[in-house]
Amino acid sequence: MARWSPVRFILVLVSLTTSACAWIPPAEPDTPPEALAKKAPAPVGPSACEPAPIVTNGSRNRMRLALTFDACSTRHNEYDERVIRTLLETSTPATLFIGGGWALANPGHVQELAQYPDFEFGNHTFSHPHMPQVKDDRKVLEELQRTQQVLYDMTGRIPRYFRPPFGEVNERVAYLAAQASLVTLNYDLPSGDPDETITAKRMVDWVVRKASPGGIVVLHMNHKRFVTAQALPDIIKGLRKRGFELVTVATLLEDTTWPTCKPSEEPERPVVAGFIP
Repeated sequence: MARWSPVRFILVLVSLTTSACAWIPPAEPDTPPEALAKKAPAPVGPSACEPAPIVTNGSRNRMRLALTFDACSTRHNEYDERVIRTLLETSTPATLFIGGGWALANPGHVQELAQYPDFEFGNHTFSHPHMPQVKDDRKVLEELQRTQQVLYDMTGRIPRYFRPPFGEVNERVAYLAAQASLVTLNYDLPSGDPDETITAKRMVDWVVRKASPGGIVVLHMNHKRFVTAQALPDIIKGLRKRGFELVTVATLLEDTTWPTCKPSEEPERPVVAGFIP
């Protein structure tokens, strides 16, 4: 075996300790000497892997932007059909993050929404918990997998993206979502529609002014008291006037895939998406 120089040893050690986790090649069985000459050289494997992604935006090099709408599972499970009507009337693609509990309360609406090809479905958990506070990994997976099953049973669709409730997520939750074949999708521009003091005009001005290439905007479609429906027509008009192409998350990310690994055991702070200051 070749001897490592001290410099090389230090560099490798640093690279492993600063990554989320290290890739360790599996042990190989002993190979008979006569087989060595016939065996092709193995490709060089990665020295480390990356934690499951927490995506907040797409490429900053294209004037594309995704409008996303959460349908949160709540006590009332409302449906603001005015939001959907505006999207249809303006031919605006959108990604709808559906809560499992909301879907069960609104099966007819879910099945109707699934008829429109410009609408992409995402997973917004079953009961809308604070996911980093759910310490049992099995319950985290249950929140995601139960919602996947509900939406598949109703529509035949299988969501690819997971929106964490309240924008709260950490590497453990993102890793578990990846085990459920879901990419964790947050946002870089909160519309502020849950703010009871915000006006439609202020929300329009905020979103249109702050939008950036590759951006992901979060709004809601399950609260009629929010000003989302009033603001949405002018938001769409203002964004298109700025030159944005409005697309679904899948189109924005262009089917990007990420290598993932189990997160580090080191303590971490949950990622919490912000609101309008």
